[in-house]
Amino acid sequence: MDWPSQTAAVIPCLNEQATIGPLIQAVRPHVASVLVVDDGSTDETSARAQAAGAEVLRHGRPKGKGAALQSGWRRCRELGLRWALTLDGDGQHSPEDIPKFFQCAQQTGAVLIIGNRMAELQRMPPIRRLVNRRLSQMLSRAARQSFPDSQCGFRLLELAALERLPISAAHFEIESEVLLLSARAGHKIESVPVRVLYAGERSKISPIRDTVRWLKWWGKMRGPGSGG
Repeated sequence: MDWPSQTAAVIPCLNEQATIGPLIQAVRPHVASVLVVDDGSTDETSARAQAAGAEVLRHGRPKGKGAALQSGWRRCRELGLRWALTLDGDGQHSPEDIPKFFQCAQQTGAVLIIGNRMAELQRMPPIRRLVNRRLSQMLSRAARQSFPDSQCGFRLLELAALERLPISAAHFEIESEVLLLSARAGHKIESVPVRVLYAGERSKISPIRDTVRWLKWWGKMRGPGSGG
């Protein structure tokens, strides 16, 4: 299959003017189109994304990463594409790793492929490392399969499979929700090793607010026999 012609990159952004232009330029050779979802930025994110060749979808106010991703996925379906490749807008994901996702999907038939940063764990900020490890353990138990890096936003998703999932998350917990719902639906899920690119950027995650939100989501999603 000609993977680039069937795939759009979806990049949710909130005030990423410093990184979005070079990121788009590096991603464009790998996909049919690049969709930037500007989730209410107050800087030049939208203008710089358009200048770099992306289609920009803009939320008038911040609605959350989950809402931004869902806007991007809807647009992918409108364009008649089969796959969505998601990346964060802060430049922590290397576009050079994109072909690994296509190769994995081709070889395994998986409908969800997740980046795995665990080979370079020491390069991840300590708090992210600890939180990711704990959440990955909880989700792995609930799904009864191993997810080494459950919180990585660098992913390839088949849109037809994604559309059938009852996704409701509007914030950072969407990564966990897509993973758990996909596992419960019996979809094949794989991981590919990706490099870690942290350059001191400030995380958009609020440690207290988003942890409380995730735990509320977790309480709602856990069911009898979940193992969590």
